[in-house]
Amino acid sequence: MKAQILEEREKLILKEVKTPSPKEGEILIRVKACAICGTDVKVYHHGHRLITFPRITGHEVAGEIVEVGEGVESFKEGDRVSVAPAVPCRNCYYCWRGEQAMCQNLRAIGYYWDGGFAEYMLVPQEAVKGGCVNKLPPGIDFCEGALAEPLACAINAQELTKVKEGDTVVIIGGGPLGALHSQLARARGVEKVILVEISPHRLKMVKRVAGADIYLNPQEEDLKEKVTELTQGRGADQVIVACSSPEAQKLALEIVAPLGWVNFFGGLPKDKPYVNLDTNLIHYKECFVTGTHGSSPLHNRMALEVISKGKVKVRELISQKLPLEKLPQGLELVERGEVLKVIIEP
Repeated sequence: MKAQILEEREKLILKEVKTPSPKEGEILIRVKACAICGTDVKVYHHGHRLITFPRITGHEVAGEIVEVGEGVESFKEGDRVSVAPAVPCRNCYYCWRGEQAMCQNLRAIGYYWDGGFAEYMLVPQEAVKGGCVNKLPPGIDFCEGALAEPLACAINAQELTKVKEGDTVVIIGGGPLGALHSQLARARGVEKVILVEISPHRLKMVKRVAGADIYLNPQEEDLKEKVTELTQGRGADQVIVACSSPEAQKLALEIVAPLGWVNFFGGLPKDKPYVNLDTNLIHYKECFVTGTHGSSPLHNRMALEVISKGKVKVRELISQKLPLEKLPQGLELVERGEVLKVIIEP
């Protein structure tokens, strides 16, 4: 089979490699769609603590089962599936509490195991047993199935911060996750969605897909003043920082309402992780600050259900589809912020 092998940082090579064969409890899928995530760009440049090179990356995956290993009874050849990449151990403190996204022994497809930037991908027994393989509901295509993974992360975030009917939600960051957060918040019945983005190009792109009520560029108007005006002086019930910006994290505390929630959804660079925050804002507003970094197999199942019901239209986020050979060009497009989502179709 053909596969894009990340042999070391910034060394990606298209190769012919042996197609894996499933052992007991494993599944082999023919990859039909693997979306490029911003994390894939980071891994290309900087590696990852869970990756040992060489590695086939790619973790937003959907495909068709072509072979099942001995003992696999819930799936068969020809099943159309989406694969949740984060594989919980099911035995640690957090797994026993039902909080698998915080598994202490978490391993992931595309990191610990080879991922979806290849013609075929082997799903390990741990992932099959852990509920990471989900059949695609009727009417969902492979590209939509691949995008269940980022939507699952957004679902995790909005579950944690209790986004609810009647809220005013500010989303800072107009990338694909900002758009997904906007659509998801609308599906949860919020009163008003305000999406914030400093890039005019990305703001123009996201306006076509996010479904927000109001779009703001903080370089053109005072964001704090505008949010105060739009919320009758209270501030936003929810502020989701869906970008890697210290300034946005500071601003989130300024515009959140008393007893509101702030979610640091976008992580900061490891070499600059510290931010000087006015913690008196938390103290006097009695607001809540949390973070989100991933999802669980349950969130992925929830994502497929939301997509199948048409509540979130992930297909609208797809800017380009490229063959496996053009993965490097896809990574460049994502890194430059010229697209929302790029799908690799091996």
